[in-house]
Amino acid sequence: MIVFDLKCRRAHVFEAWFRDSESFREQVTAGKVQCPVCGSKKVEKALMAPNVAKGEARQVTVSDAGQAAQIREKLKEIRQHVEQNCDYVGAEFAEEARKIHYGEAESRGIYGETSDDEAKALEDEGVAVQKVPWLPRENS
Repeated sequence: MIVFDLKCRRAHVFEAWFRDSESFREQVTAGKVQCPVCGSKKVEKALMAPNVAKGEARQVTVSDAGQAAQIREKLKEIRQHVEQNCDYVGAEFAEEARKIHYGEAESRGIYGETSDDEAKALEDEGVAVQKVPWLPRENS
């Protein structure tokens, strides 16, 4: 078995195990290898540094591509649910969240963008916020 560092067309780097180089080539050509982050099947070997073990052998763990695909599907479902059921407020997220929290605006689900510092400030004020990993659309 051999582990390769792979890179997709969107420059996400990940590892995958193969029986040998020929097996890698066959699976990539057949479209059986995909990026666990964005699902792209356009992958190639990434630049790798050799791993020379010193002293104790270290255990290498590799993410299961099937599990990564399931997680990606769940994240897509979350995005679709949020987009269908909440109002997009863009960069005004923190301001609008505060208005809702303090009763100055209609209570409703919202989503948008804010800095990590502003999200922390909202939490410190008792405003319920949640970061959601937002995968890029595959058709964009």
